[in-house]
Amino acid sequence: MYAKPSLRLHSLDTLRGIAIAGMLLVNTASLAPSIHPWLAHAQWHGFTLADGVFPCFLFVVGVAMAFSLAKYRQGQQPTRALYWRLLRRGALLFALGVLLNGFLSAEWAKISLTGVLQRISFAYLATAAIALKLPRQVQWGITILLLLGYWMAYTVFPIPDPTVMAGSMRADVGTFGMMSIFGMMSTTAIVLMGYFTGAWLQAEVTTKSTCTSAHSMTMVMFGLGGIALGQLWGLLLPINKKLWTSSYALFGVGLVLLLLAACYELIEVRRHTRWSRPLQVLGSNAIVVFVGSELTIKLLEKTHIGGGSNPPSSYHWLYDRWFSTWLPAPAAGFGVAAIVLLAWWLVADYLYRKHWSISI
Repeated sequence: MYAKPSLRLHSLDTLRGIAIAGMLLVNTASLAPSIHPWLAHAQWHGFTLADGVFPCFLFVVGVAMAFSLAKYRQGQQPTRALYWRLLRRGALLFALGVLLNGFLSAEWAKISLTGVLQRISFAYLATAAIALKLPRQVQWGITILLLLGYWMAYTVFPIPDPTVMAGSMRADVGTFGMMSIFGMMSTTAIVLMGYFTGAWLQAEVTTKSTCTSAHSMTMVMFGLGGIALGQLWGLLLPINKKLWTSSYALFGVGLVLLLLAACYELIEVRRHTRWSRPLQVLGSNAIVVFVGSELTIKLLEKTHIGGGSNPPSSYHWLYDRWFSTWLPAPAAGFGVAAIVLLAWWLVADYLYRKHWSISI
């Protein structure tokens, strides 16, 4: 048991860094002709390592929100300035997502409004409104209703089976797509569960001024419970990342809780911190790394190297010339993704050493 001098949890920065590193690797590897099994999503039902990355980041968003809004749980009334700040952040996240979709595109009229940052923005604003306006029991009730409501919708609306086209899996999920109301229900539930975890941790650390293994074990127990409930629910409502089913959300949160418990125990309780610094570097400027890496992926995908009528994209030139000549295909894609991660880690490390934290 150790005294905790501040409420900043470095384990949370570490977990955010893990999520950002995972998102960067998975997104970059998606360009490869053959994706490494560690970085490939489940084709339809099921859960892979890559499927846990986005729920991890969403959960961290909720935990961090609990710390930033802590004083409003203690009786202080939200101000108009706070609401404007929340709306501004949500709008900026959405706008960044749209700009990423349109990067290097000449047809802005056809740019998709859906994406990772857009999904985060809606879930962030919904969770903030629920957290600021409603008592805790109602917040829990809404979370349960969101998960059960998705299940009811799943039984009512038809979902086409996935079809295999050109050797890749394609699923026309329609009503349950990326920014659909039902997909956002389970997404918001994940952020809310992160918020509950953060509020509990903040209250525990503030009250006891210590970080203990009891906190870690509590998260382990809830994590195991989430995994078990997700698996059991999966017998009726399949665990499916493309559909963002409620069982997928619950199972993913369970796994993230185990990961947070491990980081918390090692960093906050036992003070083993040296191993976590590279991840904290990524987590301290998560938006910069994510947006920068997405722009890098777009550049690699849409620019070309060489002459002729059909020059290879920059990605495939790098893949063919530098990695596939000495690595098997899945490992070659992993290698390119690792290089992109290293490049952006160096940028984040520079910002970290300068004590610059860029947020929106």
